[in-house]
Amino acid sequence: MEKQSQKHQLMFTATAGNNKLRQIIQHQLDDIREAGTYKSERIITTPQATAIGANDEVINYGKKALDEYGAGLSSVRFICGTQDIHKQLEDKLSKFHEREDTILYASCFDANAGIFEAVLTPEDAVFSDELNHASIIDGIRLCKAKKARYLHRNMADLEDKLRSTDARIKMIVTDGVFSMDGNVAPLPEIFELADRYGAVTFVDDCHATGFFGRTGRGTEEFYGMLGRCDIINSTLGKALGGAAGGYTTGPRELVDLLRQKSRPYLFSNSLPPPVVASASKVIDMLMESSELTAKVQSNTRRFREAMTKAGFTISGMDHPISPVMLGDARLASNFADEMLKRGIYVIGFSYPVVPKGKARIRVQLSAAHSEEEIDRAVAAFIEVGKKLGVVS
Repeated sequence: MEKQSQKHQLMFTATAGNNKLRQIIQHQLDDIREAGTYKSERIITTPQATAIGANDEVINYGKKALDEYGAGLSSVRFICGTQDIHKQLEDKLSKFHEREDTILYASCFDANAGIFEAVLTPEDAVFSDELNHASIIDGIRLCKAKKARYLHRNMADLEDKLRSTDARIKMIVTDGVFSMDGNVAPLPEIFELADRYGAVTFVDDCHATGFFGRTGRGTEEFYGMLGRCDIINSTLGKALGGAAGGYTTGPRELVDLLRQKSRPYLFSNSLPPPVVASASKVIDMLMESSELTAKVQSNTRRFREAMTKAGFTISGMDHPISPVMLGDARLASNFADEMLKRGIYVIGFSYPVVPKGKARIRVQLSAAHSEEEIDRAVAAFIEVGKKLGVVS
């Protein structure tokens, strides 16, 4: 084995260009470490769960699909064919969101990369919240529409920008819930402006679908406005199975156009059947009962109230994403390490994932957490917080 490793290493040629590239990159890595923002990956050896399995019913559904449909197709859907379970899931998602049609992608990053370029032209304009997810930002960059960023959740600024253009299509683009802060887009005001200026509304609901709103139908439902948004992009990779996959749901004509023109859809393999089956099962569970969403909302209140009482600053509003604000990047990293020593898996978030000076520990509550587990996590936060001088 050792001889094979040495032989493998000798295959790489240390050219002048290669060495220069390595040095430049190493300097950047050294700067990241010095700033305390270097991100180390933690290795886990079990399925994701509150005690790092997942719902056995969902897992078994995925195993059954693997036996019946195989690991997947070796190309894209219009070449190798579409399996019936993909269409079944698209139909379920359409019914869940009360939309006309849905198209599946390998991820929501792909869904966001695939929609703006396919739909918007130089005659159009897109208006994006300045704190929208990176995948939205990258997707908008690909299109040729006029681009405007409005101040975060600032409706006066959005209206000024809407008023200043006579574009063919005006598309307002926002996260439903902003993933780093757990705060919610002001959808009622956005919809009002959209009506006033004849704009189309687009919501990325990745951090809401399946667990936010009374029955898990996301930010629209949170505001009691289910079915109001024109286009929703979301993910299967969180509450809806937790493995991979994303989708666009909305007007039938839009979905038909995306099947013809959306590059991530046309040039990516179809989703593996076990992933499709797992998501399909979760949708069934959500449509049969709101017990899981009620539990995650109860757990969220329990954690937020206890942490606030202990003196921590928790960002956001009544959402399972509950960021514990610390400010300093190195403090956030050290805090997360101390929590791991106490058996609590949390991650410190710092620049460039969040703005400089706004480092935090991002906690995410789920329906699988017990009240005892939440209380144990809070106790650990308090112990570490006192040790590191965050709370008294």
